[in-house]
Amino acid sequence: MDSSRALNEVVITGQSEPQSLRNSVYQVRTIDSERIRLRGATNLQTILNTELGIRFSNDLTLGTSDIQLMGMSGQGVKILLDGIPMVDRGSTRESLGQIDINTIERVEIVEGPMSVMYGTDALAGVINIITKKGTDGSSLTVNARLQEETAGGEYDPFTKKGTHNQGLGIVWQAGQLQLSGNVTRNNFGGWQGGATGRAKAWLPKEQMLYTTGARFSGKKWNLWYRFNGTDETIQFLGDLNTVGEAADKDYITKRWFHQLQSEIKVSDKLNLTAVGSYTDYSRRTLSTNLDSSGRRTLSLEPGSQDKSVFTTGFFRGTAFYKATDYLSLLAGIDYSNNNASGARILATPTINEYALFVAPEIRLGNFFKLTPGLRFLKNSIYDAPPAIPSINGKITLGKSLDFRFGYARGFRSPALRELYFDFHDSSHSINGNVNLKAEYSNSYNAFLVWQATRREGLSISSTLGGFYNVFHDMIDFATDPNDASQTTYMNVHLNKTTGITLDNKLFWKNLQATLGATYIGRYNEFSDSDFGSLPEFVWSAEINTNLLYTFKKAGASINLFYKYSGKRPVYQSVDLVTVHLAETAGFHMADLTLSKTLGKTINLLGGVKNLFDVTNLRNTSIDTGGAHSTGGPVPMSFGRSYFLGLSFQWTKH
Repeated sequence: MDSSRALNEVVITGQSEPQSLRNSVYQVRTIDSERIRLRGATNLQTILNTELGIRFSNDLTLGTSDIQLMGMSGQGVKILLDGIPMVDRGSTRESLGQIDINTIERVEIVEGPMSVMYGTDALAGVINIITKKGTDGSSLTVNARLQEETAGGEYDPFTKKGTHNQGLGIVWQAGQLQLSGNVTRNNFGGWQGGATGRAKAWLPKEQMLYTTGARFSGKKWNLWYRFNGTDETIQFLGDLNTVGEAADKDYITKRWFHQLQSEIKVSDKLNLTAVGSYTDYSRRTLSTNLDSSGRRTLSLEPGSQDKSVFTTGFFRGTAFYKATDYLSLLAGIDYSNNNASGARILATPTINEYALFVAPEIRLGNFFKLTPGLRFLKNSIYDAPPAIPSINGKITLGKSLDFRFGYARGFRSPALRELYFDFHDSSHSINGNVNLKAEYSNSYNAFLVWQATRREGLSISSTLGGFYNVFHDMIDFATDPNDASQTTYMNVHLNKTTGITLDNKLFWKNLQATLGATYIGRYNEFSDSDFGSLPEFVWSAEINTNLLYTFKKAGASINLFYKYSGKRPVYQSVDLVTVHLAETAGFHMADLTLSKTLGKTINLLGGVKNLFDVTNLRNTSIDTGGAHSTGGPVPMSFGRSYFLGLSFQWTKH
């Protein structure tokens, strides 16, 4: 990616129309397709885990991961696929691990509440995964990928131990019509780690991802359909007992995600868009017993066989009208229908939500742009805030200096899982709470962006930003007041996050380099109580850098992706009498990759991931009460791994 492309990159998330990064009133981070390819990633977590302000947590019992953005956990982060919300069972963002990495064009990250534009869950920000759309003209393109990777020191070729990725895609374009299809297999054999016998510290996962699409583009309108399918099985292997028997579980996920999108250019001043989606998402627990002779039978234990189904219908329509060069208006409607069913779901609940949003854009010359916004909403089961406001602005202070600022009211509605889902197994005892209220927040941010140097072959930019968020009625795990042995969801009265970030970018000839840091403070709930004088915030630092150097004549590159995540402190009290400062240790995460082009169609990519061999993080928490306690070592990765991949792309015009 050359410097001019980096400076003029077009972003779409949250915009009234596609705009360059510099013209956007929002501070948007982008991860382009070349950077995604050079990571050798087989999932989005690998792409995002060295980004500033982003952390992941892993539930090894269920084989799932969750994301945090700028101090907020996954339930406050909106995940979009081409602008359409992804469906999850509850607070964790499992959908991030169920998107085919081979179909992604780029990722756009917007920090700060986007509730006016995207509704519930967008308190901390939005991660929009944008898929490849193909090119104009007539062509046939075939893509294939094969990648093998160790899991720490464990590996078998193509199956079982290690990570194995195979993908095949085809795109056919004939004038205005485009047809495409892609299939990817991700196989992870698990990781033994400190486990013994048959058990695995990280659970094996078999995943098949299917994508098909059709697109028709006219002079003033386009229409496209896309299907994304996920078929995933995570295996829990039990230890053998004294008579040679074991209890196993398969967690089986199926996701059928249909998207239909259209755009019509009515005139030079008026554009209309309409998008619709339907998601059928299920998670099934299949429990079996293995006897000493190798015979497998279904478990008859209560709750051992379970299936929960979540379906969502979504529609979004927008109209963008450009009245003059100084005034334009974006208006839209949203509708969502959410349903759930299953043995662990209380009845068969349905939630309908209706919303209307408006966001005018006011310009004063080329130096000032202001976008106030307002969202009106109605929810069928709880009292949603009647109106959600926001205001974002951009001031051009000079040829190379811009200032962005924003305020937004955020909200998050209780998920179906949190309201109606009861989950009990050997590690979990969680009850839904139908009395939950919606979360809401007030958030402020500001960014100063300096294009220090911009000329042929060289560009340097620096961004200094800060944020402050106050969250009310946050939904979190808590001890059930009616049964101390059970966990439920409760509204926590108050939470806050604040922080400062600095991000620097350099593009010079064959070198791309970034260097950034952030310092994030999280609210200490004990500061407002009688536990003594404690700081209001506890702080954690992060530093990251990306170095990409291209040897153009050799068709090769060497790339380093690094991040230091500082220790994570938190004050806690188990008995509500004494306060303990618990810390999760800091850690370094780095990937080193080498890329080489072979001819016109083949690329070879290899390298080392997790150079510092991070596995479990030391943790001094004294909360060891259950599966969702914060005690014990924190699992982060399965150690240093090595990978080698081969990709093929052939195009005939």
